[in-house]
Amino acid sequence: MTARILDGKAIAAALRARLATDIAALPFTPGLAVVLVGDDPASAVYVRAKDRAAAAAGIAAQTIRLPAATTEAALLAEIARLNADPAVDGILVQLPLPAPIRAAAVIAAIDPAKDVDGFHAVNVGRLAGGDASGLVPCTPRGVMLMLEQAGIAVAGARAIVLGRSAIVGRPMAALLLAADATVTIAHSRSRDLPALCRMAEIVIAATGRAEMVRGDWIAPGAAVIDVGINRLADGRLVGDCAYEECAAMAGAITPVPGGVGPMTIACLLGNTVQAAKARRS
Repeated sequence: MTARILDGKAIAAALRARLATDIAALPFTPGLAVVLVGDDPASAVYVRAKDRAAAAAGIAAQTIRLPAATTEAALLAEIARLNADPAVDGILVQLPLPAPIRAAAVIAAIDPAKDVDGFHAVNVGRLAGGDASGLVPCTPRGVMLMLEQAGIAVAGARAIVLGRSAIVGRPMAALLLAADATVTIAHSRSRDLPALCRMAEIVIAATGRAEMVRGDWIAPGAAVIDVGINRLADGRLVGDCAYEECAAMAGAITPVPGGVGPMTIACLLGNTVQAAKARRS
């Protein structure tokens, strides 16, 4: 079996084009503020990509760069300023944050109506309660859009989410449940992960472990969505799935890079537009 490759770049480009058309018709310009604390190279690259994508779509994006020595109190004061700024519809604080700043305290300080990452307890609670119409974490939302665009039926399907993080695993499971899938969440303490995976028609890998999921874990014809991105010692970027092995078994698979990653940024823009419309309606 040769798996169909789900091209995240193409799907994300189409979504960004639709958003640009939508934004051009609005009587206002949505505003996005990204806060970057410190000089983590990976975070800086990601923030630049967000800036470029937002500008191309017609969103007024600003990046607030703060030194690594910034105190938690100073960061919270900056968030309070952005919360009060009527031109800012979306606020995103790039993670991870330098110690000793507490990410939980920072996320809790963001106005839930401007929380375009979908991490605030109010937005998390809405999703956990079955309401997927609010501001939802961008990566899980991107995965759901990929499944929809690929014509992969979710309702009634057996799905497994490998990983239980608050950023991907838990909201991913909640979105799948809201779409009527039968969902298993597996993690490092789960027994016999290969057997659990082989029962699934949809496999979402978000473990953070390079090439952990092997080809013999995948049921023939299953859809494999690889959320992971890991850099090996030789410099190669790989996902949480052994790509060639899994592609030989799967019916559809996302590449790394070029799969879920572009969808995350596109969905951030979508969340910003959604937040802007809700705030200004």
